[in-house]
Amino acid sequence: MINEESSLENTYTPDFENRLDLTPLQTKIDAVRKEVKKVIIGQDKVINLLLVSILTGGHTLIEGLPGVAKTLLAKLIAKAISSDFKRIQFTPDLMPSDVTGSSVLDLKTNEFEFRKGPIFGNIVLIDEINRAPAKTQASLFECMSERQITVDGNTYTLAQPFIVLATQNPIDHEGTYRLPEAQLDRFLFKINMGYPEMEQELRILQEHHQQQSLRKEDLVQAVVSGAELVAFQSLVKQLYVHDAILTYITHIVLQTRVNPNLYLGASPRASIALLEASKGYAAISGRDFVTPEDVKYVAAEILGHRVQLTPEKEMEGFSPSFIIHQLIESIEIPR
Repeated sequence: MINEESSLENTYTPDFENRLDLTPLQTKIDAVRKEVKKVIIGQDKVINLLLVSILTGGHTLIEGLPGVAKTLLAKLIAKAISSDFKRIQFTPDLMPSDVTGSSVLDLKTNEFEFRKGPIFGNIVLIDEINRAPAKTQASLFECMSERQITVDGNTYTLAQPFIVLATQNPIDHEGTYRLPEAQLDRFLFKINMGYPEMEQELRILQEHHQQQSLRKEDLVQAVVSGAELVAFQSLVKQLYVHDAILTYITHIVLQTRVNPNLYLGASPRASIALLEASKGYAAISGRDFVTPEDVKYVAAEILGHRVQLTPEKEMEGFSPSFIIHQLIESIEIPR
C-alpha cells in the first residue's frame, strides 16, 4: 500500500517520447480559476467540474438552493472566456422559437429571413431551465447533442465552442416542469451546489462589505479566447488512456445496470461521458494520462442523473450519488 500511488502512475504512464505539452492549457485554466475565485468563495469541486465540462465541450446542469450563486458562477466562468455569451431566462410561456430563432418576412424583399435566437452563442446560460414546458425543452435536444439547429427544414450549424450551462432550483415546484430523461442524458454533469462552510460564508460577507458598490462581474477579466478553448478541447481528446482504465469504466457503468438498488442503469453515452470527463480532469491536473482517481472524481456527477433508484430506496431517502459512491467502492481498482 505504501507505493500504491506511484505504482499506479507507472502502470498508466505511456512509454513514448513525444508527450503532450499541457503547459499552455494549465496556465490558461489556472487563470480562469483565479479570475472566478476573485468572487466565488469555496465550491472548489464545482469550479473544477465546470472547467472539465468546458474543456470537453460538455454541458452542465447546476442544481442548488436559491442564493448559492449558481447563476453568478456560470456568468463568471463565461466572462473569463472571451466568447459570445448568451443568457436565456426560461419561463412557462417561453416558446421554442424564442430559443432557436424564427423566420421573419422581410417586407423589402418579400422573402422570409431567418433570425437567430439566443441559443446561437458560444456559452449559453439557461437560467431556471425547469420552468419551461416540454415543448420548449425539446428545442434544446438537437443543439445540445448535435451542435446544430433545424428550423423550417433548414439546418444551421452552431459555432464552436458551444456549451450550455443551465441552473435549476430543486425545491421550488410551483410553475416548474420535470426535465425529460432524454434531456438530462445530454448533460455531461449534474452538479449539486450546496451551502458554504461557516468560514467561507464569513469571507463572503467580508468581501461583499469591502467591495461595496462594485459589481462582482466587473472583477473578472477574460483570460482565454474561444479559439484557444477549441484548441484545448482538441488536445484533451488526445490524452492517453490505458486499456485497464477503459475496462474499469465499463465495469462501473455495467454495475449500474445490475445493481439491485437501481431501477434504471446508465447508457453507453454515460460510458463515453465518463471517459471524456476523466481526460478533462487529468488535463487540469497536469497529466497527459488518465488514472482511476480521475474516473472516481467525476463519476457521481456524471452517473447520478442518468440512473434511477428503485421506489423502495427512494422511500428510504437514499440518493443516486450515495448508491454510485457505494458501487464504485465495491469495484476493484485496476493495477
